Amino acid sequence: MKLTPIKVPDNAFLENIGFYWHTDPDATPYVASEIVDVTPDEADAYYEAANELYEMFAEAGEYVIENDLFHELGIPFNVVDAIRMSWENDIHWHLYGRFDLAGGIDGQPIKLIEFNADTPTALFETSILQWAMLKANNMENTHQFNNVYDALKDNFKRLVMMEDDVEGFEEHYEGWKILFSSVKDNPEEESTVKLLQTIANEAGFVTEFAYMEDVEFSAEEGVFYNDENYEYWFKLFPWEDIAIDESELARLMTQIMENQKAIFLNPAYTLMFQSKAFMKILWDLYPNHPLLLETDFEPLQGIAQVEKKIFGREGANTIIVDENENIIEERDGEYGEFPSVFQEYVELPIDKNGESYQAGVFFAYEGCGLGFRRGGLILDNYSKFVGHRVVE
Repeated sequence: MKLTPIKVPDNAFLENIGFYWHTDPDATPYVASEIVDVTPDEADAYYEAANELYEMFAEAGEYVIENDLFHELGIPFNVVDAIRMSWENDIHWHLYGRFDLAGGIDGQPIKLIEFNADTPTALFETSILQWAMLKANNMENTHQFNNVYDALKDNFKRLVMMEDDVEGFEEHYEGWKILFSSVKDNPEEESTVKLLQTIANEAGFVTEFAYMEDVEFSAEEGVFYNDENYEYWFKLFPWEDIAIDESELARLMTQIMENQKAIFLNPAYTLMFQSKAFMKILWDLYPNHPLLLETDFEPLQGIAQVEKKIFGREGANTIIVDENENIIEERDGEYGEFPSVFQEYVELPIDKNGESYQAGVFFAYEGCGLGFRRGGLILDNYSKFVGHRVVE
């Protein structure tokens, strides 16, 4: 692995561009002062892997729907109808997600760890921050696998166009409005949502921002904020949390979909992809596929593996064991009530200090941007964001 030192802009600069979560709770910088050098072939491989994986997810999603496998994925019953409706109608367009991948550098093969399909983080870091860091260090800012901003802009247009070609968007757009929402008191999520709002504005939509608690819902009329009706609602709030913690909202959103009064982003079917149990479905359908790791609902026999909760986040409630079931690493957390999956363990690329690197590749109609997280064997909420550049 080749790392190149860079100077991270000071906190005042970062906050000026909307990046407020630059310092972790232990007072260490969240953004690494190095970037990963990747070759053009490695960048192309990440792009191709994301595209192939998404096709596999789409086929496996159809398999889940046809065979009614929602229980196996741990999906609450009160959002199943919403998932089915969103899957069956193309107007429920998947805006973006992020594949977490092992390997891809240092000669290691790319392997899928999971797909953050509904509420992926690190969008701001990948699309804006790492580009700005190259520019601030007098490096060529086009030398990245990073067209997230433009890919999202085109994908917003596809909400209307429903096809590859987004030329002529203005002729088809009829003034539909998108309301963007996040929870209060979370600067990272608010900045991420407002970045998406900016991109949608540039795409040509009329937009507004509101905190989730200020949005109103009517089964018969749709989504409202300040008495204004919105045809689209983007919420940076996980579908599983809506189902479990906000059951009345889940009911209203399902009814709104039934009455065709609003479209929700990301769509409900992304909850299937978000469930780590989906990795078991993929393995069943594509056994020994080179991009996949063996995954099961029961412990695997005779190999090192990772036990994780199907809706866990940031490495919480994760256990790594070796082939003899000895614990190598583990983390407690708040997701213990969810079922587990067991996934073949694969070592991440490691730098000279023994720290691990996990690639994140954003997908918005196609693979569109690469970034890395750096940390220990289990990447938790103290892991660092590491940018990259593409070099020959």
